[in-house]
Amino acid sequence: MNDSYFNQLGKIKILSRLKRIEGQIRGIQGMIIEERPCSDIMVQMAAAKSALNQVSKLILENHVNSWFDSSVSSDDISQEMVTEVMDLILRFLK
Repeated sequence: MNDSYFNQLGKIKILSRLKRIEGQIRGIQGMIIEERPCSDIMVQMAAAKSALNQVSKLILENHVNSWFDSSVSSDDISQEMVTEVMDLILRFLK
């Protein structure tokens, strides 16, 4: 399996989150046009950044899972091992 491909559920989750982020960005643009307080804008920017980080994690998880699925037979590695590797990687992304 090519690691750039997503299963249908993963693709739907990622695209849904990206559409929400797109709306958040448009909202931030509106806040700037309306000359809202910088502190309010920064809060919304932090929320958008966090949401984008979550999308990055989903994409990374898909990548790691597809790598394990295609590189190692299911007898050699358990889902717990994949989860452990993902947990380690995600800790370093924070």
